[in-house]
Amino acid sequence: MNKAIAVPAVSVTYAQAGTSTQPNELGMRPMQERAYQKRGEQYLLIKSPPASGKSRALMFIALDKLHHQGLKQAIVVVPERSIGASFHNEPLTQFGFWADWHVEPKWNLCDAPGGDNGGKVEAVKKFLDSDAKVLVCTHATFRFAIDKFGIAALDHRLIAVDEFHHVSANLDNKLGDHVRQLITRNKTHIVAMTGSYFRGDAEAVLHPEDESRFETVTYTYYEQLNGYQYLKQLDIGYYFYGDRYTDAIMEVLNPQEKTILHIPNVNSRESTKDKIKEVEHILEELGEWQGTDPDTGFQLVKTPDGKILKIADLVNDDPNKRDQVSASLKDSTQKNNRDHVDLIIALGMAKEGFDWIWCEHALTIGYRSSLTEIIQIIGRSTRDAPGKTRARFTNLIAEPDASEETVTEAVNDTLKAIAASLLMEQVLAPRFDFKPKRPENEPTPGFDYGAEGYDPSKCNVGFNSTTGEIQLEIKGLVEPKSPEAQRICREDLTELVTAFVQDKPSLERGLFDEEMVPEELTQVRMGKIIKEKYAHLEAEDQEAVRQQAIAALNLVQQAKQTANETSETYNLLPSPRLGEGPGVREEQEAPQNTALIDGVRQFALSVTELDMDLIDRINPFGEAYAILAKSMSEERLKQVAEVIAAKRIAMDLDDARYLAQRALRFKQERGRLPSLTAADPWEKHMAEGIAFLQRKVKEDQDL
Repeated sequence: MNKAIAVPAVSVTYAQAGTSTQPNELGMRPMQERAYQKRGEQYLLIKSPPASGKSRALMFIALDKLHHQGLKQAIVVVPERSIGASFHNEPLTQFGFWADWHVEPKWNLCDAPGGDNGGKVEAVKKFLDSDAKVLVCTHATFRFAIDKFGIAALDHRLIAVDEFHHVSANLDNKLGDHVRQLITRNKTHIVAMTGSYFRGDAEAVLHPEDESRFETVTYTYYEQLNGYQYLKQLDIGYYFYGDRYTDAIMEVLNPQEKTILHIPNVNSRESTKDKIKEVEHILEELGEWQGTDPDTGFQLVKTPDGKILKIADLVNDDPNKRDQVSASLKDSTQKNNRDHVDLIIALGMAKEGFDWIWCEHALTIGYRSSLTEIIQIIGRSTRDAPGKTRARFTNLIAEPDASEETVTEAVNDTLKAIAASLLMEQVLAPRFDFKPKRPENEPTPGFDYGAEGYDPSKCNVGFNSTTGEIQLEIKGLVEPKSPEAQRICREDLTELVTAFVQDKPSLERGLFDEEMVPEELTQVRMGKIIKEKYAHLEAEDQEAVRQQAIAALNLVQQAKQTANETSETYNLLPSPRLGEGPGVREEQEAPQNTALIDGVRQFALSVTELDMDLIDRINPFGEAYAILAKSMSEERLKQVAEVIAAKRIAMDLDDARYLAQRALRFKQERGRLPSLTAADPWEKHMAEGIAFLQRKVKEDQDL
């Protein structure tokens, strides 16, 4: 049997402050209170992690809009029927609020039998014509209803869109088109909620001009996890295996942990093409089958140490059996019973909106369809629950084999796993607040600048443990001028990093092109992404946004490199190799995760001067390659590099134009154009861009 190989990712410890679950006098947790303060906004976007209480935040806001803002009705739309349960009745007055959330059973269409079209669409019309206040339906039912009755039918109502990342700016996205129509008509209120404001297909969620209409409430993963009462540590690990995953499964599946196991899609290369036998094999590996519990439908398996595991099989195609198991998992009387179920095996279920607070391990076989899906799956394990101090996400994927016909797909999956790892590191980090370094700068109240305090002669690194912000002074940093650019730098850096790490040419070159000049990625590729996404911004604001996005990504990577090199001291540790058990030893844990701030501070102090040119000269994927090189054999790594090199393309016209723009900036700063014979590779590359354009002009003239 081939041993699975671990790709070290990230392990973060948090303070267990208890603040993110502590309600105020109205029964609101911090995120909900923050959102409620913006309840008067016509268009509100709530970006907040799974388990932070978005559903209840919507209830508070919707009740205010119905009672105090003159709206007729509230329509809550969710991506799938199971999530409709999140909006059942809630006795909010018991916790201090001034009204209860009530949905008449007939108006929660997610609970009604039948498909999303037909009778449910007619029910929407009956609701609109009634005096009822709240309707809950799926995205699909909502789309069909608008197609049939028109946008005007929703005037003077609140439309709340849960899991808003299902919306896309793409014209083919019906829900996105309907949201645009609602904004254009401007006679409804919209509350959009999402735990991941980006899409797996790298499409924009909203057009910038529409997005600018929304007031944003952001609650970060750092704030959420740092404020938990019980959960202290989150580990994320990626593992390669050879041959079949079923032979490696027990190296990552710990029967002692409450686990959601997602087996691969039957069309993926990881699948054995027989999902039923895969489940049977997993059960056999766990122990001796004892039968089925008649009350719950759970499979009972006795492990070698005598424990009886209760296993929910959501893969079974028998609708009666699967419905019984699904109903048992949703049993509200068992929500706080840790012993109700031990392992859930699923294929397409138990992801978005699925609430099992006891889940300690989200184990996913094969790369999923998108980064968004991975974020959602990780969110299944990050609920706070008594006695649950550690949670982890594991992605077990097939190691690329250049001898396979599917080698290109295998390489793509590897790249996607690395991209997801980079993104999660960004998501879990405290927020950055970048400032240009100036002589007149002063320390900001609330920030800790380290043992020696604030030094006016240096680029200082400060940390605010309350807000989870890292303040960093950088020489040569361009400040955003317009309110929109300032908002982007404040709210959207993670989305920009997501677009960048999903840009396959950037990832491929950053990992495997030894001749690549880092500025080709940090300036050219990221510059193009910014220009396409924010074409309405002035060039200087585009540059300000680009600098902050690259600084956020590269500084997290530099901090991680420092942490990995000094893992005996810091908490941001590599995941364990398979078979080694939990990743972080107790004696290495500190009261709070300081690895990132320590790593950033150490990097800033290790250079003569922290300026933007230096940050641009860092390959954003260098540390990811270093980790990959430790985890994959030299021969296999070389094969992957050859596959990528075979499809490498030369400079294109857009790249040359962008290089020429950079060359003009270079001339303004240095008083001369870049030279083709320069020793500096970036200067030489800018000169090559000018030469490319000159050749192109000459070729066009010769035609």
